[in-house]
Amino acid sequence: MNIISGLPGAVASAYQMFVAPVGSEGTSLGVPEGVLMLALLFAVTAALVAITQAQRKIPVQYAKRVVGRKVYGGQSSFLPLKVNYAGVMPVIFGSAILMFPTQILSYLGSATGMRFFNDFADSLGRGQFAYYFIFGLLILVFSYFWVSMMFKPIQIADDLKKNGGYIPGVRPGEPTAKFLDHIMTRLTLFGALSLTVIAVFPDILLFAYNVPFSVAIFFGGTGMLITVGVILDTMRQIETYLLQRHYDGFLKKGKIRGRSSARNKQLVDAAGLQDFWTAWRPLLFVGIALFVLGVISWFLNPS
Repeated sequence: MNIISGLPGAVASAYQMFVAPVGSEGTSLGVPEGVLMLALLFAVTAALVAITQAQRKIPVQYAKRVVGRKVYGGQSSFLPLKVNYAGVMPVIFGSAILMFPTQILSYLGSATGMRFFNDFADSLGRGQFAYYFIFGLLILVFSYFWVSMMFKPIQIADDLKKNGGYIPGVRPGEPTAKFLDHIMTRLTLFGALSLTVIAVFPDILLFAYNVPFSVAIFFGGTGMLITVGVILDTMRQIETYLLQRHYDGFLKKGKIRGRSSARNKQLVDAAGLQDFWTAWRPLLFVGIALFVLGVISWFLNPS
């Protein structure tokens, strides 16, 4: 909510970029720049969704097992490995750690009166090459650290072997664990580089093109990563809710032939959507009201 609460201010700042105040000497942006900004916003949002949802599907084949007169297994599945396995945590850790040296050096500079500490602190500030270089290294380190803590290739290989599963072309057991670790290492490298670009892109707009900070933060960064992740998780929960309502309607019929009836299917879908709208309508209205109040308060008190 804190991230979305800055949206009215970002809209007002973007509006001021295209409409110059009366008496000001600065030039306002035109229609081509506005179209370019909208296209860039959609491209960044699409890239965030793609990085968040991207995964490598490892094919898994299960051997057939005969138990009595029944045959089990013989099916094919896949093992999803996310590209951005660590999520937004490396960016948060990296930015938090970079805050300590600058604060300590600034304190030493003010306490001792030595300009060296202040200059060193300024060189590690945002907008400097050293800041982004160290920031990228920290994102890379914490991405691999998070994956090493959470991803267990040996356990996954043992579980596959116990259940009769194997990756085609790879022997079960230790070779499978090494194969998964090799794939995850390459995916983590790409995910860390993508996180670095996403985290640095708002600063490029801020320092290179003088885009206001309230507008630039919506073109990437930690806030947009968190926002996109929450929205995608909410959409998955809504989809699960609708599917549950859909299947509950079929189960209440108690007849298989209900599945082939288009009329019954439409009635069940309509009932599920109506229940969903009834449950989420108050929250939607509250969100719209808060957004309108935020816009009004911003224009009444622009300072």
